[in-house]
Amino acid sequence: MRAPLPTASSDLPRLSRIIAYALPALPLAALTLPLYILLPAFYSGPVGLSLGATGAALLAVRLFDAFNDPFIGIVADRWRGKFGRRRRLFALALPICALAAFMLFWPPEGAGPLYLAGWGMALSLGYTAAIIPFYAWGAEMAGDYGARSTITGWREGLTLTGTLIAIALPFSLGFDDAAGFHGLALLGLIIAATLPVFGAVAVVAVPEPAEHTKAPVGWREGLRHLRENGPFLRLIVAFFVNGLANGIPATLFLFFVGDYLGATDLQGPLLFLYFACGVAGVPLAAFASKRIGKHRAWSLGMIAACIIFAPVPLLSEGDIAAFAVICAATGLLVGFDLAIPPAIQADVIDVDTAASGEQRSGVYFAAWSLATKLSLALAVGLAFPVLGWFGFETGGGPDQSATALTALAVIYSLVPVGLKLGAIALMWNFPLDASEQGALRRTIEAPARG
Repeated sequence: MRAPLPTASSDLPRLSRIIAYALPALPLAALTLPLYILLPAFYSGPVGLSLGATGAALLAVRLFDAFNDPFIGIVADRWRGKFGRRRRLFALALPICALAAFMLFWPPEGAGPLYLAGWGMALSLGYTAAIIPFYAWGAEMAGDYGARSTITGWREGLTLTGTLIAIALPFSLGFDDAAGFHGLALLGLIIAATLPVFGAVAVVAVPEPAEHTKAPVGWREGLRHLRENGPFLRLIVAFFVNGLANGIPATLFLFFVGDYLGATDLQGPLLFLYFACGVAGVPLAAFASKRIGKHRAWSLGMIAACIIFAPVPLLSEGDIAAFAVICAATGLLVGFDLAIPPAIQADVIDVDTAASGEQRSGVYFAAWSLATKLSLALAVGLAFPVLGWFGFETGGGPDQSATALTALAVIYSLVPVGLKLGAIALMWNFPLDASEQGALRRTIEAPARG
């Protein structure tokens, strides 16, 4: 029998406050999809960089993140003040994000790999300094197991909505010519205008969350608690592996649709279909999390995605209808990948808070952010060179060698399926459920209750 849980009714913030908090996810999401899906194709196509140069520049950006995340995580936890340790850093990071997005999405004529790497690093720094306190802020808004699923569900639902905008705007004007005003330039302008405004709404309308730190711990002791947090280590490995599984097809999506299926004009509509179904999948993920537990709901979502995605190599040129069905079904399941793992992450932070006495959500989401970026970096840094080794050429279409097209299909679909199976094995019997998390919260909140 499960132990009684903290009451969600008193712990869950009112809906208007949750929406105000989640609002910046719209422009932040409009940053991420172009960076990982559209920019590789844009810089290796219309801008004129080679696949190798594009992959190397983006890999350098991701490796740069390895130095940013731990530093930003520590600052996010330790930099206290009247304005709050979450809201201050978040607010300061937004102008950096806005400027870097504008420069990266509207490059001048002759922009080379150094331009891509330089402004990519600037965007990475600003995005990291925004997203770590933003996610830590959300994790600390509620202590209840189910309430956290509601908060992350709203945030990730708006994230997917922002992703739809990031798809619709570039493809509405097109970005097959880097000269003049194109679709990515329009997106850069809108991000630069809306990100500071939506961020200001969140900062003004949503108060700093309560902090449950008893006493700060030194870095050695803090590192020891991190290493001894078994649920966190298990979750972060599963999240990294699943992130790589998602990052590979995300990186290769435009190439698969354009060069394998021969449907370049349907790249935008198919992407839009995928993420539109993802918006519908978020409430389904939240419902499943509350009925069967977060880790089981996520695992079942990944299992279903594997079953649906495995037949992709059987498709041939022109099989658009079949691929559209696969896009819709796997899009519905991407809501599970987005909404559930951050809610579990909030729970594993409770393990550390109860053991160490310091609430270090920033450090934990720094590790989370690093895992996300490294998985996507490997997706770009490995997929592009391997495809080049098999003779694949961007823009070559379905008429290029069968070996190159087969390699594209296998790397696009079967490699991610194998990776997801590993993540499922890690999460199926995850040890932290609602009962265990409720007991942790009672331990954490006991001093505050006297």
